[in-house]
Amino acid sequence: MPAPPTTPTRKVLGRLSLPERTFVADALRTETVGGVLLLAAAITALIWANVPALHDSYESLSHFHFGPEALGLHLSVAHWAADGLLAIFFFVAGIELKRELVAGDLKDPRAAALPVVAALCGMAVPALVYILTNVTGGGSLVGWAVPTATDIAFALAVLAVIGSSLPSALRAFLLTLAVVDDLFAILIIAVFFTSDLDFAALGGALVGLTVFWLLLRKGVRGWYVYVPLALVVWGLMYNSGVHATIAGVAMGLMLRCTRHEGEAHSPGEHIEHLVRPLSAGLAVPLFALFSAGVVVSGSSLGKVFTQPETLGVVLGLVVGKAVGIFGGTWLTARFTRASLSEDLVWPDVFAVASLAGIGFTVSLLIGELAFEGDPALTDGVKAAVLIGSLIAAVLATVLLKLRNAKYQALWAAEERDDDLDGIPDIYEQDDPAYHLRMAEMYERKAAEHRRLAEVAGGAGDGDDGPA
Repeated sequence: MPAPPTTPTRKVLGRLSLPERTFVADALRTETVGGVLLLAAAITALIWANVPALHDSYESLSHFHFGPEALGLHLSVAHWAADGLLAIFFFVAGIELKRELVAGDLKDPRAAALPVVAALCGMAVPALVYILTNVTGGGSLVGWAVPTATDIAFALAVLAVIGSSLPSALRAFLLTLAVVDDLFAILIIAVFFTSDLDFAALGGALVGLTVFWLLLRKGVRGWYVYVPLALVVWGLMYNSGVHATIAGVAMGLMLRCTRHEGEAHSPGEHIEHLVRPLSAGLAVPLFALFSAGVVVSGSSLGKVFTQPETLGVVLGLVVGKAVGIFGGTWLTARFTRASLSEDLVWPDVFAVASLAGIGFTVSLLIGELAFEGDPALTDGVKAAVLIGSLIAAVLATVLLKLRNAKYQALWAAEERDDDLDGIPDIYEQDDPAYHLRMAEMYERKAAEHRRLAEVAGGAGDGDDGPA
């Protein structure tokens, strides 16, 4: 009697398919540049806010108001950065999520289980750490969501600075994890930080989103149609009481991210390619410039580790993120037919999980929303986000450096292209034509070596003179 078929074992963090590897490489290249700009903007903000001669100018610019008051949009510069520019960031996040759902790792439920479980655990455990810290310390529970977010751009900036050649599977895991993380952060903002709804404005925003969707389905083209409509939808969403960045996510999710016959790129891929540099290179750094400018002193740093709200944020980012993501990944491998790739070990997963503790952009945003009306605690939570992200970055750097030689070897193997056809050799190993090309190449090299040896031998005989 034949044995029943068994479900094949799936590799956790195994090698990506070639199209997915190409997409991940392009996406991470832009995010890495944006992350370096983000890091520079955060440092600039800290210097600007803490140099006595410059502090007043920083405060004046941050609180300078402009915009049409009749439309309810007479906002400060800092407010425009948080609610306006970040809508671009969340628009890109929406496109990323849509692509992952229809063409990426999240399309296959079995493959999606790992990043989804890891992201959920990586949000639940930091929230639990924050809650336990504040319950035992008598603090406020309203900031439970602050340490739940991961900043992919900042994390990749750290990788760029330390020069770690992470294999593409680990980088893709970090990217997919951040996409799922962004989704749940969006849901948290929409559900827990929405109050005083204006149903007329919300209805208008929903009508605008419906028109946006219909125009996309009809194949209408032209930025001059969609950009004004997007601005109207954003303005209505802002006035509705729902956080305005939700409008960006909704429009990103509506874009088609599958290719039709004859298309080199889907509309979603094309627009993401155009907008991602604007998001990573302008919107997010400007948000950081006007959000990270907290006054830092010895006493304020000390309060970060003595106030339960700020201590909960630091512990949530540093401990909660690492334990949650690592634990979720290990549980997925333990209780499913998934196994870790032979090229990696579990400390690699823990290092990447520690790197995910860099929770900058969305953590700062949620901190502002959670402690709105309490400027002192808002600044304290911002300082806690900065300190927690810094500790997580240092810890991840140490862990990644310990394995950097192994990562460099894996990276070199992934990049090797001896036949110079533009496709890494590792993806052609099962192709008979590849082996034929390689055999011909080595035969040419061997023939060239023999010819050079004969020439050298002939030259040597001539130098010896007559016998």
